[in-house]
Amino acid sequence: MKKQLLFLCLFPVFSFSQDLKELYQKADTFSRKYNNGYYNAIREIHPLDSGSCFWYTTQTEKGTEHFIIDPVHKKVTSTSTQTDPRPKRRDRGHWSSVHKEDKKEPVFSPDSTQKAYISEGNLWITDLKTHQTKQLSFDGSPYEYYSSNMYWSPDSKKIVCCKYRPTENRKLLLIASSPADQLQPKTEEYDYVKPGDALPIRRPVAFIPDEDKIIPFDLPEAEQQFGLTHIRWDKNSNYFTFNFNKRSHQRYTIYAGNIQTGELRSIVNEESPTFIYYNALYQYWLEDTNELLWISERDGWRHLYLYDITTGNVKKQLTKGEWIVKSVKHVDPETRTILFVGCGKDKEEDPYLEKYYYLRMDKGTITCLTPENGNHEVTFSKDYKYMVDSYSRVDQIPTIVVRSVKDGKILFKPGQQPDLTKALNEGFRMPEVFTAKGRDGETDIWGMIMRPSDFDPAKKYPVIEYIYAGPHDSHVPKSFAINHWGSNLTELGFIVVWIDGMGTANRSKAFHDVCWKNLKDAGFPDRIAWIKAAAGQYSEMEIDRVGIFGCSAGGQSAMGALLFHPEFYKVGVAACGCHDNRMDKIWWNEQWMGYPIGKEYEACSNVVNAHLLEGKLMLILGELDNNVDPASTLQVVNELIKHNKEFEFVMLPGERHTMGGNYGERKRRDFFVKHLLNQEAPEWNKE
Repeated sequence: MKKQLLFLCLFPVFSFSQDLKELYQKADTFSRKYNNGYYNAIREIHPLDSGSCFWYTTQTEKGTEHFIIDPVHKKVTSTSTQTDPRPKRRDRGHWSSVHKEDKKEPVFSPDSTQKAYISEGNLWITDLKTHQTKQLSFDGSPYEYYSSNMYWSPDSKKIVCCKYRPTENRKLLLIASSPADQLQPKTEEYDYVKPGDALPIRRPVAFIPDEDKIIPFDLPEAEQQFGLTHIRWDKNSNYFTFNFNKRSHQRYTIYAGNIQTGELRSIVNEESPTFIYYNALYQYWLEDTNELLWISERDGWRHLYLYDITTGNVKKQLTKGEWIVKSVKHVDPETRTILFVGCGKDKEEDPYLEKYYYLRMDKGTITCLTPENGNHEVTFSKDYKYMVDSYSRVDQIPTIVVRSVKDGKILFKPGQQPDLTKALNEGFRMPEVFTAKGRDGETDIWGMIMRPSDFDPAKKYPVIEYIYAGPHDSHVPKSFAINHWGSNLTELGFIVVWIDGMGTANRSKAFHDVCWKNLKDAGFPDRIAWIKAAAGQYSEMEIDRVGIFGCSAGGQSAMGALLFHPEFYKVGVAACGCHDNRMDKIWWNEQWMGYPIGKEYEACSNVVNAHLLEGKLMLILGELDNNVDPASTLQVVNELIKHNKEFEFVMLPGERHTMGGNYGERKRRDFFVKHLLNQEAPEWNKE
């Protein structure tokens, strides 16, 4: 009781020092005010198609301007017109669309003399000179047919495609209650496969039309496939390869199909007792030397390996150590060099900072092209001779340099460098990078702290955490920006923090594995330890009342914080959360929660555990969310009502997967102001 009274007494010291409406105004204008005082940073940059030049756009004191960087002549010139080299974006449809591989379009042979097509479930070809047609398969049907994804061999003499067994598709049904063009509601329908649902089955089959030869391949565990992808032929048309991802994501294999013997052999076979992070896999075929570049986490860290295609053996591990290869940017087969992004190689720095490296495969040497302590955002020229490097940290504005790709040498530094002077003079406060030990007392956990522009270290500020703990990446920003999620909340009198706890990606495999079948963990033991360590160093952080908010997987975690750690997190706002992983998309949830569906799904469910709610909860939902099934949030609402729990629910008509937009932002602020600052929000209906 004494602690609570002390808490209530502390907040008026700062919260009544300014009119609350003025604080809301400061929050509203945060982004515009400070962005308008930040000049010359690269907003967008692209290589030009011809030569070695780059086009970029920036904000100067004059407004938006466009410039050309010429690395050869070491100069930057202003354009009078905007050059936009970006390709037009294709409409790929909704991300969840299930393609049944029964298209009618033909596929032409490389020599343009034949076309292959599917008719009544079977594979046919037509000779384009004689116009004669030939049926190649005879066992197809409407219920199990040959795929319209057909692959000709380079010599135009062979075809491989899969016999495809479709399955029923689950549908996501949505109701638009308030359409703009009519009075009555509308409905929408989307393919939406969920964990545990049946999946299509593909079995590879090769055809040699001139020999009337059909070669079926016996694929091990075909019925247990999650996907069969990346079908390709070798340049000599002797074999084809494909990737097989076994359902449960614990085995990932690259197979080669021998046309002469009809046998499959594995070139690469990745196995894991937890999960294979297949989103980060990479392959590059060096066919002239019968080699394959591959990324694996088999030694506990994500690294590059060189395979012998013929034997399926590893010839050499190209990178090694307690750091990761985050991505490969370019491979030059002639010079046998690789440009890649690495993280964590410099032990004294933030292990998430991206740096660029040049690897010589034969010598095994690795050269850091971007050694400065920062997160390097690099754009390469079309010929990969030059690179524009804008490097920064959340607590350091960017520096822009033009480098040689060969050795990373800085060729010149454009005269117009990012300038934050005006924003700083107007009160902008840099975030602080902070690190502390995690749950094990040994592992470094990294995050950042954002404080109000009128910050006073003698005062106390409640803490709000913005959370996104999706295991598919790490999420704390590493490059400088004016605005981050939660930045404007600081103007209301909060300290806002971001943290990457265990279970997120881009560290060791062991660090990542914490999430497996355990998404409710969300790194909370590390997050709580980190916040406590920060409060131990900074007395202005009031952690008797901690708030948290997030969207999507972050919405799941924000509510989970209140359910599973009520002793620490007191107030939460969860937007469009995937509150039960059985209700969400298959590919994301089976990757981390496993297959077959087990009891772990229930253990991690905010619906099943809704009765545990103790703190203050607000749920936000877009009624037309076609990313996470809106029923996931509504089932939480239903369960909370069953248990007579108090909470707030904001349904936004016409909105999709959203943090809430302007209205949701205001509701979130009001909720934190009421429950963390103990003040009533302005009466908006009287405005």
